[in-house]
Amino acid sequence: MGFYVRPRSSFMRLAASFLLIGTLVLLILQLIMYSRDRANFPAGLVVGGIPVGGISRQQAAERLLRIYSLPVELRYGEALIHMDPALVEFRLNLEGMVAAADQQRTSSPFWGGFWDYLWGNVSNPVEVPLDATYSEGLLERYLREEISARYDKAPGPAQPIAGTTQFRLGEPGTTINVDSALTQIENALFSPSERRVDLVVQQSATARPNLQNLQVQLQQIMEVAGYDGIADIYFQDLATGQDLHFIYRLGSNLPNQPDISFTAASLMKVPVLVSTFKHLDGAPDMRVQELFREMIAQSLNEATDALMSEVVGGPRAPISVTEDLHALGLNNSFLAGYFYLGAPLLERYSTPANQRSDVNTDPDPYNQTTPTDMGMLLADIYQCASEGGGTLRAVFPDQITQAECQDMLDILSQNRIGILLEAGVPEGTRVAHKHGWVTNPNTQVINVMSDAGIIFTPSGDYVLVITFYQPVQLIFDPIAAIFSDLSEAVYNYYTLPSREE
Repeated sequence: MGFYVRPRSSFMRLAASFLLIGTLVLLILQLIMYSRDRANFPAGLVVGGIPVGGISRQQAAERLLRIYSLPVELRYGEALIHMDPALVEFRLNLEGMVAAADQQRTSSPFWGGFWDYLWGNVSNPVEVPLDATYSEGLLERYLREEISARYDKAPGPAQPIAGTTQFRLGEPGTTINVDSALTQIENALFSPSERRVDLVVQQSATARPNLQNLQVQLQQIMEVAGYDGIADIYFQDLATGQDLHFIYRLGSNLPNQPDISFTAASLMKVPVLVSTFKHLDGAPDMRVQELFREMIAQSLNEATDALMSEVVGGPRAPISVTEDLHALGLNNSFLAGYFYLGAPLLERYSTPANQRSDVNTDPDPYNQTTPTDMGMLLADIYQCASEGGGTLRAVFPDQITQAECQDMLDILSQNRIGILLEAGVPEGTRVAHKHGWVTNPNTQVINVMSDAGIIFTPSGDYVLVITFYQPVQLIFDPIAAIFSDLSEAVYNYYTLPSREE
């Protein structure tokens, strides 16, 4: 029996055929896989900070849009706010970014790319940067009109501590820092992952009490002290022009329009000072300077009369002082005669203040004023000295200069007595003022006491005028102490520190 032996060459050909077919199939499979991969973005490609490798153009665009449309989370303290990017017209340039990414996909020839694919030669794609825009104007408006308006908190005003000269600080407010928020939110809008913003919130200082609270504080001081006369108080903030004026009597307030007329006494030396400078021709000589010092710092009536007689001019000089006051609009004030004993009454004046029928302080027919008139005159001097403007310069432009107004304040600042308004402010505080009181010639008791001044503080400057009247008697020491407390309360009000300090 015989056997057939297949030639060895036939087996080899068969094996080679199978190997060739297998290689061809594998190559075709690799080609299919490569074609499929080439249809998508290359592995590792990042567009706008978002990985898009292995996905199609459409999928990449949808992913970008989905992530960058997520709201930006804003935190204002404990409050959480979700801001839709569409509110500020945030827009992606999807077409441009996808086109740039697609360029990397198709940058190499098909067969060259297939060869690299077969050999595992994969190049690292270049990241495509984010291309987007938004409206900074809309963002700023959103921050101011939506966030700030809704979440900012006004500071709580300080409150007077009843019966004292002190104030209790209120709660500080909060305010968003818009400039910082603009930068923070822009960074979040352009970030695919860091989309939370802790807004920069600033604390605002405790608010100064309103003027009504100051009035309550001053009235409480007088009530606690048991003051039983009339108190007429005028305050003006020289930075803002805001003022407070009230008339207190036995726990209640009297009408303050028109103001009450009081005997001016030595307060009238402030108008004499103004009129003297108005009539001076050039700088005051040594004699006039000495008379100024004696009139204000020593309150000598003889010096006052000398200035009127020698500078303002003649026997009717007091009437000239009155005319100057009225030219300034201070119609409730007048000087109708010299100060020396037995001086003739040159004129009788009827004013809105001294014609009130509900209250009568028995004002001297020779000289009268009101706290509002005196306060406004001091404010006029201050504005003239500090800015070269105001009513004094407007009414007497060629007769009173800014330098002369500065001299007036210097002269008034030489009046250092350590009581009344001065006693209520820290040592070293500049107080440009004139005080005065009236002693009844028959009973030798004081019925009227006044102090009118400008107080200079680190927080700004203000006018304060206080006049007390008691028909029976003002006992000096207790009344001076009340003056001091009132002055201290106003100083504390005006220089109130913030809670942060």
